[in-house]
Amino acid sequence: MNISIIIPVYKNKELLQKSFSHNYPFIKDCEIIIVNDYPEESIEDIFEKYSSVKLFTNEKNLGFAKTVNRGVKEASGDLLFLLNSDVFLQDDSFKKAVKLFTENKKLFAVSFAQIEQDKSIVGKNRVFFKNGFTMHEKAGDISFGPTGWAEGGTCIIRKSFFDELKGLNEIYSPFYWEDIDLSYRAKKKGYEVLFDPSIKVLHNHSSTIGKYMKEDFREIISYRNQFIFTWKNATTSQLFIHLLFLPKILIQSVFAGNSNLLKGFFRAALLVPKMV
Repeated sequence: MNISIIIPVYKNKELLQKSFSHNYPFIKDCEIIIVNDYPEESIEDIFEKYSSVKLFTNEKNLGFAKTVNRGVKEASGDLLFLLNSDVFLQDDSFKKAVKLFTENKKLFAVSFAQIEQDKSIVGKNRVFFKNGFTMHEKAGDISFGPTGWAEGGTCIIRKSFFDELKGLNEIYSPFYWEDIDLSYRAKKKGYEVLFDPSIKVLHNHSSTIGKYMKEDFREIISYRNQFIFTWKNATTSQLFIHLLFLPKILIQSVFAGNSNLLKGFFRAALLVPKMV
């Protein structure tokens, strides 16, 4: 099975140059597709000496989901390795995932162990429904096995299943929750999502979003997309519980001065027609 590397890029040119030169020896045998989501800044000079790299530039800023989807359309591999520009590979151990896909025909994706700056390891998560909302958190262990979702910044996905699901849902643009939604839809189809702790990468989470997006904006989008995910994917009984809790949550937000949650709610409400 062949692997296509998809690297979405938004600003942070210096970090991109550093991570790519570090990662290239490990991925040079794969198809490499770069999609620049910040057309105001050219990154062609970084890849001049890498003749095999396929570089595409969006006409305007589209956000993570649309940028990844564009890269996937250009990919020819059986497997898609989504690799953020703030991820540093330790070796080529990601290729071990090929065996997992070969042996398990229902395997949708494999997520990796991610070493944070403080040396903690993340990457295995769980998704759950509580107090009327879909929530997520770090899993209690980092052993091999099922995980809540394949993290969009560093995971390998079976392309045929990705295409079947029509890729990342672009309603979540510019970022957050799109990878959770993709894995959720895959699981509903009966596919599996695994976490493999033997594949380790260094990942400085939110090094781009945190640098270029204001905290209030990030929080509003996070709330908005949490509402969207819940409304899209909740079962009938869960949606009923959500509607019971919703007035209380909104009223509490008013009195607590949590305007970001309220803004997230109204922004999500405006997108309801796109969910139908």
